[in-house]
Amino acid sequence: MFFLGIGTATPATRFTKAECLAAFQRSDWFSKLDARSHFIARTVLQRDNGIEARWLAVGSLAEVFEIDPDTLARRFLAHAPALAAQAGERALGRAGLPAADIDAVVVSTCTGYLCPGLSGHVVERLGLRADVQAYDLVGQGCAAALPNLQLGRALLASGACRHVLSVCVEVSSAAMYLDNDPGVLISACLFGDGAGAAVLSHSSAARGRRIEWIDSTSLIEPAERRALMFEQRGGMLRNILTRAVPMLAADHAHRVLDTVLARAGLGAGDVATWILHAGGRDVLLALERHFELAPGDLRYSAAMLREYGNLSSAFVYFVLEAALADGAPDGWWWLSSFGAGFSCHGALLKVDGAADPVDAAGSALATKLGSASPPSENV
Repeated sequence: MFFLGIGTATPATRFTKAECLAAFQRSDWFSKLDARSHFIARTVLQRDNGIEARWLAVGSLAEVFEIDPDTLARRFLAHAPALAAQAGERALGRAGLPAADIDAVVVSTCTGYLCPGLSGHVVERLGLRADVQAYDLVGQGCAAALPNLQLGRALLASGACRHVLSVCVEVSSAAMYLDNDPGVLISACLFGDGAGAAVLSHSSAARGRRIEWIDSTSLIEPAERRALMFEQRGGMLRNILTRAVPMLAADHAHRVLDTVLARAGLGAGDVATWILHAGGRDVLLALERHFELAPGDLRYSAAMLREYGNLSSAFVYFVLEAALADGAPDGWWWLSSFGAGFSCHGALLKVDGAADPVDAAGSALATKLGSASPPSENV
């Protein structure tokens, strides 16, 4: 399987963490929560936690604190289809393919529910064929990108499809929940809105870089389900986030990496570029330590986390796009995501060939990368 084009999309409005803290302190929710919660919010949003800004599907931060089931459902319906289609359109453009060439579309999300699913909205907005195979994957949390891509690979290998459109979209502002639980509060300070997409094919692109999916594996441990998950409460999604997550992520990610690299006869030192889901600053630090990586190896994940926050399933598309825009070196690339379940997935990519000229989006990414720094224990 080959990647022919990557596309990403965010809402129009960017908010810094300082702006988020000020809006929280002005909101009615501030008086509803206790002093400990005020301290947690100030600590997360005032210190350098690896996140500088987030892009949210609201006109103003006051809207974020309108938290009820109907408002959140309307927000998801208004923005998830649009973001998914925008990312898909950009991926098609970079692949140089018309929408009519897509034989299947796979859409993942965990921040809202639609029936009929998001795939139908993507089909409609992009003008995909009426006989396109459409699949909706839900409930896989931040890890969903890799299962999405694995399904795409299976569809291509079956011979039923020539080109598959993979899309992950999350409107985290449509899954907002607040109470005095520290994990809930920290989650509210970490997540942003966005979508990522990739055009997948059984043959490589005629020009530009050749990005080939070589091998992958997955690991799931249901016994750790409650370490990281959504639960339903009051008709809304409530995120459960525990202290165990950074070490769980690092351990699972390392086991997945070792499995795939052993099959390929490679070691971690052979990996030229790391495309990892970030989760948060503490997760990046745990990954850096567990993998024994050099400072800067996770610079693409760190840069995307700083600018966009945790985009859940869409995040790794942003990291992959950033690495390509920056002209990361040819060779073996490692792509990995982890999240609810507790689950982890990883894939070995082989990247070679001349890089395409950096377009406007790539230039913007390169600017962000230039100001990014690797994770540090001092932040």
